[in-house]
Amino acid sequence: MKHRIVVLGAGYAGATAAGRLARRLHPDDTEITVVNADADFVERVRMHQLAAGQGLKRHELSQVYAGTGVRVRLARVTAVDVDRRTVALVDGNGADELAYDTLVYALGSAAADHGVAGVAEHAYDIAGRPSALRLRDRLAQLAAGGTVLVVGGGLTGLEAVTEIAEARPDLDVALATRGGLGDWLNEKAQRHLRGVVERLGITVHEHTDIARVDATGAVTGDGRMIPAQVTVWTAGFAVHPIAAATTLTVAATGQIIVDSTMRSVSHPEVYVVGDAGLADGPGGKPLRMSCASGVPMAWQAADAIAARLTGQKKIPKAPLRYFNQCISLGRRDGIIQYVTADDRAKPSLITGKLAARYKEFVCKGAAWGVSHPVLYPVRRRRIVAPRTETVATMS
Repeated sequence: MKHRIVVLGAGYAGATAAGRLARRLHPDDTEITVVNADADFVERVRMHQLAAGQGLKRHELSQVYAGTGVRVRLARVTAVDVDRRTVALVDGNGADELAYDTLVYALGSAAADHGVAGVAEHAYDIAGRPSALRLRDRLAQLAAGGTVLVVGGGLTGLEAVTEIAEARPDLDVALATRGGLGDWLNEKAQRHLRGVVERLGITVHEHTDIARVDATGAVTGDGRMIPAQVTVWTAGFAVHPIAAATTLTVAATGQIIVDSTMRSVSHPEVYVVGDAGLADGPGGKPLRMSCASGVPMAWQAADAIAARLTGQKKIPKAPLRYFNQCISLGRRDGIIQYVTADDRAKPSLITGKLAARYKEFVCKGAAWGVSHPVLYPVRRRRIVAPRTETVATMS
């Protein structure tokens, strides 16, 4: 019987892991199934563009994995039983169950409201395609002079607020950030960011906590009202609660704790990639939720699974570190902040149109890598033990 590998989620991390596994393991010995609720691989890093009215290229999973041997199962994951090694699914035909020998958990994350009242009822987010499309429709309804507030001054918030302001210069766009504007960037990058924000006419509320969101805007921690017809919530992400409901060892964040090979510390047949996993990067600092973390995590997990199943003595090591932070500021401007391995800003950077082109190249490269798994180097090795013995002997 073939060794059954099930990959849950086809975002950057899950899709990459599945494609890489297909090129590392012999198809006569393995059966790789990707479970995803959407028929497409979605470029999550472009959701701010989608929300601002731009069209995005489709990447149908059936086409992505054509010729690889990877099976695509369109379904929503409702539960995982790591003791029975099964996954509960729901699709158009109803409930079903899928068994696995090795599981790659890549269910990602969604917008987190952090318990702030009114966010779920009144705010929009861009954590996925459905929510980005809802925001797109709402923005299209705003007449000139309409007010938009983006809450959250991280990478997602900066990209969203500048994209919206550039696409709709007729709107009154504002940003509320808990800290200073781009205060994790170096000084030159911060100056450039402020210049772009001023050029686009964005009002910035720095050192501002949001205590409540309603239909007319947001109330700050000190009681001020920031009026907004549309509030966009980008203040962080949270993982799906499925993992916390299992016997997997998880952190307080709900992320599954993994070792240096992306394998669950409690269940050796489970590997975790992307936002759902809590992995240590350089200096023991946890990797942040990002495409820049998820893809190397996927490389590491796929190579570790292949090495263990095929009896290799040494597990390859992926580059689990950072090189830069790429920030688009609309379609014609940006910041490429070079960083240390543990994600601290260096003095060097790129700004302006060149940075915008650099960021676009990175986004296209990431999507190209996911959507062309047949171009991975082929090292298809045979599994060295029967399916029932393989999981038990993993080390």
